[in-house]
Amino acid sequence: MSTAQTHVLAYPFPSSGHVIPLIDLAKALVSRGVLVTVLVTPSNQPLVPTNHSPLLRTLLLPNPNLNRLVEIVAFMRENHYPTLINWARNHPSPPSAIISDFFLGWTLHLARDLNVPRLVFSPSGAFALSVSYSLWRNLPENDNPEDPDSVVSFPNIPNSPVYPWWQIPHQFRLAERGGPEWAFSQENMLLNIDSWGVVFNSFLDLEQDYFDHIKKELGHQRVWALGPLLPLTEPENRGGSSTVSCHDLIEWLDSRENSSVVYVCFGSRTFLTSSQMEDLTRALELSGVHFVLSVRVPDERHAAQDHGRIPSGFGDRVRGRGFVIEGWAPQLVILSHRAVGSFLTHCGWNSVLEGLVSGVVMLTWPMGADQYTNAKLVVDQLGVAVRAAEGTEKVPEARELAKRIEGSVGRRKERVRAEELRDTALRAIKENGTSQKELDALVKQLHDLKHQQPNTI
Repeated sequence: MSTAQTHVLAYPFPSSGHVIPLIDLAKALVSRGVLVTVLVTPSNQPLVPTNHSPLLRTLLLPNPNLNRLVEIVAFMRENHYPTLINWARNHPSPPSAIISDFFLGWTLHLARDLNVPRLVFSPSGAFALSVSYSLWRNLPENDNPEDPDSVVSFPNIPNSPVYPWWQIPHQFRLAERGGPEWAFSQENMLLNIDSWGVVFNSFLDLEQDYFDHIKKELGHQRVWALGPLLPLTEPENRGGSSTVSCHDLIEWLDSRENSSVVYVCFGSRTFLTSSQMEDLTRALELSGVHFVLSVRVPDERHAAQDHGRIPSGFGDRVRGRGFVIEGWAPQLVILSHRAVGSFLTHCGWNSVLEGLVSGVVMLTWPMGADQYTNAKLVVDQLGVAVRAAEGTEKVPEARELAKRIEGSVGRRKERVRAEELRDTALRAIKENGTSQKELDALVKQLHDLKHQQPNTI
């Protein structure tokens, strides 16, 4: 039996963009002597290191072979819940807390059944979660459903953000208001609000106003900013095996001038449409810049959908200045290379953080979910990014997009700000940095809770 004071169940949503940062959090907790059991499915089990520490363990659960968010969460609630109750009650070192993804609000019921606190893990930032909480709690209406540009405002959130209706997450916008799927999504989010605490993959100096807002909205101080949760010493090991040779990629980057390369990637879940791919590749061709382009390759599950592929002949036309990766790319390795000057990104939070710690200028092309909020943060509030496009609704003509790409690698004010914010981010995760102090405070509170009576939680 482990001598760890505390045993935490870490329960990610089974998508690499959610699993990877929660594993990084698990490693951070293990570094403080906490026993962590990561709840994995067969599809994401390879993401968990097998020899990191005896304190980092896994429990294998059934795989939800489904595509839609609501269906996946419902499957996990129905199929994982009874298994976890039985396992936890019979384990020699019963869990003393659950940290679970914000898509898994139902785990508050699981935690209550086990008489332990449930902490929300937010793989998004505090700004994005503030918007999400307000959305599902206050239920703004679209006064003109026929107009996708109808504005939704959030006056109670710092800086009073506004969004056109088409940028509101589709779980809220497209499901029948009050219907079973919509109600299920709302319940999940409201259970997050009722949970004992929240852990963020972010840092205080990045989103201080929004951390203050979250604490005010929740009515307590149990909010911890522990990020950026990134393995900066071994970046090539994050997220799985690259589909290209790291040696070949680094050799190619080594032959380029400082800050001259644009890295283009839209994350692990986003497929460009045929139209978007055509616009992007045409713009890269016209820009004349050196670039690394990473694109997701559709499998048989996505064969019937409109997913853009690299146009025939594109590789020949950009030979010598373009490096194309079809599949998983070692993103941190690429972004941290001295040759990379800018990052054309969909603004998923993991990518935003990796861009920030690398000090590159970001070109934003959000596609959905929290990405519009993240883009608003890095462009309008942090000043480290410029807009390239938005979804399928606001995509500039190829020549205009090419100009934005070409201009992103120059010595511009966004680069100066990006380098300043990089230094701030790195200070946060160094010894005695704010995120390290927050981690220590979280672990102390978890240890203290273990020795309290269940009715005090």
